[in-house]
Amino acid sequence: MRLLLVEDDDHVAAALSAVLARHGFAVTHARSGEEALQALLPGDGAPFGVVLLDLGLPDQDGFEVCGKIRKRTATPVIMVTARADTRSKIHGLNLGADDYVVKPYDTGELLARIHAVARRTPPGGSRGPKREGPPGRTLCLGSLTIELPNRRVSVDGLAVPLTRKEFDLLALLAQRPGVVFRREQIISEVWRTSWEGTGRTLEVHIASLRAKLRMPALIETVRGVGYKIVVPAA
Repeated sequence: MRLLLVEDDDHVAAALSAVLARHGFAVTHARSGEEALQALLPGDGAPFGVVLLDLGLPDQDGFEVCGKIRKRTATPVIMVTARADTRSKIHGLNLGADDYVVKPYDTGELLARIHAVARRTPPGGSRGPKREGPPGRTLCLGSLTIELPNRRVSVDGLAVPLTRKEFDLLALLAQRPGVVFRREQIISEVWRTSWEGTGRTLEVHIASLRAKLRMPALIETVRGVGYKIVVPAA
């Protein structure tokens, strides 16, 4: 996977690039917001899978850069910064960042977060202007249709309105039918937080999905582990 590292500190960038390279990433280093935006322009090379974005850049604030990135591409963005206050985290996520990691961080955790946001991005969705309309990846499970780019769900052709988290939860499970997702993994990828105190929220969302889709057997509870999508019989 190609990865764009936006970091003005050369020493930090060199150390992180070495670690990422050892884990199979091809890293491009941008030292400013403008360099990052230029690197994201369509070219002959493969698109970037993820952008690691520092907020303290020399030419413009990282929040501003994130907003510009999100207007021109759907490439996943992980903010990597020393700004640990809740207001900054919320602002970054509201601007369209896919995750927010506070320095100093554990390298293993950062790698896990990179892989997590990359998995959530539909194939072909990481390059080019972000579009609201079709076409894109569509998942069909029996009478259930999930349009990932449009965030639309229908059963037997009838639209089913879902909340943002309900859609994210359904899309996560539906992209790997039959695979059991651990509760902790679901909480981490959909709610971007730890399991503690969030278990009841997950159960409520599962129950809501079953009711709205009117397909109670679609999402199976694997006792003591998590949940999986059961492919409906033809």
